[in-house]
Amino acid sequence: MKWTRKPGEPIYLTRHIVALAAAVILPIVVLQLYKIYVGPIGFGTQLVVVFVISVAAGIGLYLTYRSSAQNQS
Repeated sequence: MKWTRKPGEPIYLTRHIVALAAAVILPIVVLQLYKIYVGPIGFGTQLVVVFVISVAAGIGLYLTYRSSAQNQS
């Protein structure tokens, strides 16, 4: 039995799930690795780093979903 996608139903591919997991986990991992290997970091700097990584990951997610949606039409 082949599963078919209904119109308007979201498309979830493996690369989407991996990109979403990276967008959520990457800021936390980067900060923890920095604290372990380099040293303490200020709270304001942590916020800036998390913001920059999150925005970059969000742009990556947008590009990933957009290209998939264009291929489905």
